[in-house]
Amino acid sequence: MINTFRILSIIEGLSLIVLVLIAMPAKYQLGMDLVRFAGPIHGYLWLAYIALLEIVRRKEKWSSSISNLAFITSVLPFGCFFLERRIRKQSLSKI
Repeated sequence: MINTFRILSIIEGLSLIVLVLIAMPAKYQLGMDLVRFAGPIHGYLWLAYIALLEIVRRKEKWSSSISNLAFITSVLPFGCFFLERRIRKQSLSKI
């Protein structure tokens, strides 16, 4: 479950980067409305991320500080990569 969360974290983060760095500039500078496609995709991925975050939080018995960090990094561009690295290190230390 934690690996699924890590993968979804990266995909959701990349969708935010695509939305902010590609789709929005294309809409406002080039007149191409890519936001119409990228926006809903990112929205659905974010909702799936939040739902999976709650499942993983309960299963892994994460503290509220880790859960809050995971939530905050979901709205920051490149935050997903920071979170993924931290989760990977934490998972490897349990082995």
